[in-house]
Amino acid sequence: NDRQPIRDALLTFFKFQGPGGDIVDGYIPATKANIDYKYRKSDLAPALLAHKNTVETDQETSLVQAIHKYIRVTGDRMILDAEVGDAKAIVRLERALDWLLKERFDAKHGLLWGATTVDWGDVQPEHKWGVELDEKSHRAIDIYDNAMFVIALNDFLDWVKSDAARTERWSRVRDDVKRNIRRHLWDAKRQKFIPHVYLDASPFPKDFDESAIWYHGGKAVAIEAGLLSADEIRASLAAMRNNIKQAGAASIGLTVYPPYPKGFFLNPSLAPWSYQNGGDWSWFGGRMVQQLIRNGFIEEAYQELKPMVTRVVRHNGFYEWWTRDNQPKGSGQFRGSAGVLGRAIEM
Repeated sequence: NDRQPIRDALLTFFKFQGPGGDIVDGYIPATKANIDYKYRKSDLAPALLAHKNTVETDQETSLVQAIHKYIRVTGDRMILDAEVGDAKAIVRLERALDWLLKERFDAKHGLLWGATTVDWGDVQPEHKWGVELDEKSHRAIDIYDNAMFVIALNDFLDWVKSDAARTERWSRVRDDVKRNIRRHLWDAKRQKFIPHVYLDASPFPKDFDESAIWYHGGKAVAIEAGLLSADEIRASLAAMRNNIKQAGAASIGLTVYPPYPKGFFLNPSLAPWSYQNGGDWSWFGGRMVQQLIRNGFIEEAYQELKPMVTRVVRHNGFYEWWTRDNQPKGSGQFRGSAGVLGRAIEM
């Protein structure tokens, strides 16, 4: 593809960057903005409106990673020097990382926090829609947000190797976060990450054992961040396979196991075995396959990739997610699924 539209699309995110450095989820032509978001306007892009899901803490790290991938594919490092408003892209990327440390960092644990969601999901339990942080939200620390932060810091450090001060600062932040992830989130006995460390209280009943839930997507991202050893990856794969078997699911894209019980989330899309609560997402299953390849588990990667690509061919579409009985749901042209599966095949 022509790289210019992709370059422009990435740089447009900076046009909606908040004064503190935060990054939006996405943007849309103003004439098509018909969902109940609190849209953000920008004089730099007057024909567009942007939206931000504030329960999540992955928009800033996602943009860093997206630009790093763009540069890897195109070789266009000049995008970092592109002027957007009052600053170059590289400065704005650092502002985004700084925003996380100022607004979403818990000093006690040395980790990022967000609202309570299911693994990598973006819906909190306290509301029927569940995308806005408010006084009812339960702030929590999870593996996905922090693993995404580690990957983004590695990407940023790749760009500032010649800047000793920046390298020293962000290397220290990254190493501290990695150490604190292992200290506060890794359950060595069960060989899994605990779902949440709550800063105040849990939104779930006191007799509910949330620690029994396996977060598969966050673990895949944690492996990408270099947080697990080869033996821990092997144990993780064995546990995932067992969970898939117990669930009767079709692929390693199974989000969580077991799912949260009925009624725990007010949004009806998060009923058990649905959407992010036990749905099967190639968007993350494909990431796990990539990490198996990166870490030398080639035969296992081939076995886990096969059911995901088979259903794409069978249904002629890259669907957003799949049910336990392997039926497609959501968009049939989900770019996230297409991207991770295509990359896994290339690898």
